[in-house]
Amino acid sequence: MRIAMLAPISWPLPPGGYGPWELVAYNLTEELVRLGHDVTLFAAGGTRSSAKVVTTVPHALSTWPEAERCRTTEFDPDTGHLEGPPDARVLEELHIAACMQRGAEGEFDVIHSHLHVHALVFGRLIRCPLVTTLHGSAWVRATHPILRAYRELPFVSLSDAERRMLPELNYVATVYNGIRLDQFPFEPRKDDYLFFAGRLSPEKGPDRAIEVAKRSGRRLLMAGMIEARHQEFFDARVRPHLDGGQIEYLGLLSQQELAPYYQKAAAVLFPINWCEPFGLVAAEAQASGTPLIATRHGALPEIIVEGETGFVVDSLDEAAAAVKDLDGISPAACRANAERRFSVETMARGYETVYVALASEGTAHSWGH
Repeated sequence: MRIAMLAPISWPLPPGGYGPWELVAYNLTEELVRLGHDVTLFAAGGTRSSAKVVTTVPHALSTWPEAERCRTTEFDPDTGHLEGPPDARVLEELHIAACMQRGAEGEFDVIHSHLHVHALVFGRLIRCPLVTTLHGSAWVRATHPILRAYRELPFVSLSDAERRMLPELNYVATVYNGIRLDQFPFEPRKDDYLFFAGRLSPEKGPDRAIEVAKRSGRRLLMAGMIEARHQEFFDARVRPHLDGGQIEYLGLLSQQELAPYYQKAAAVLFPINWCEPFGLVAAEAQASGTPLIATRHGALPEIIVEGETGFVVDSLDEAAAAVKDLDGISPAACRANAERRFSVETMARGYETVYVALASEGTAHSWGH
């Protein structure tokens, strides 16, 4: 099939550190190429892929030259213009338009958008189906007007739980995110530390992970991004507990750097308090043979096999108690769950089924025409 992959432009593909949407788009693209599909990847400068790459903007938003990105907005009397940093919204529109113009000309059998909600407005104007993976977009209530306005377009959810955030959309499939299992080698022998990986934000629960570690008397290693908007939260709820002994923050780590910590952890803590649509960390941990202790939110009850690959809990007391039961979890069972359900191969086959069905339906309906 002729597939257009519309990736986000916040990070180049593959992302070196943070960039979960970009990572999923990259892994899916590579596997679809391996399966023999003709894939065109629309992405930011710096992207590397075995697909045909169309560079729509010279730099990813996160890697844009600092001198330009941090430029002060001010009137320049010499040019008569209001000068300033690049406008991310304008760049994103150029990125989307580059893909959609070719879709309107009939170059693709399907366009797959990983770009939040912003490509939806083209869905009725192009000659092929536009399928959107939500990646949690419906969590933000401000997106609901545009999602509802284009509710008849095909959407893929990352979990059945994700659908609860906006159930009236036209969900054509649930496809779990897939990871490259070889990047997370299986390790049956564990140390006694607990591990937290993810954004250090209130909804991710790093402060709750610290509390679980203290109640259970275990060492906790933490890794993840501190966003500027959550710096105050980090300074107030996390930093005071960092002692370099029981509680240690490792910084933002790449997947390659994360893997050894996953491998040796007694468990990965996932104490979220929002409807997380998937959670790559949960798949990566299980691939390493490491169980999870997670709250009963979002997709986690779908990802974890209760009592076999981890524990789903309803309180910090239950989480601390679960630490005592970790010896009853088989690392091999964790790995088997990841191999069966969360590989890139399984993900790609799931989307391949979606594409074939939509392309066949599109022939009958002449999408947008």
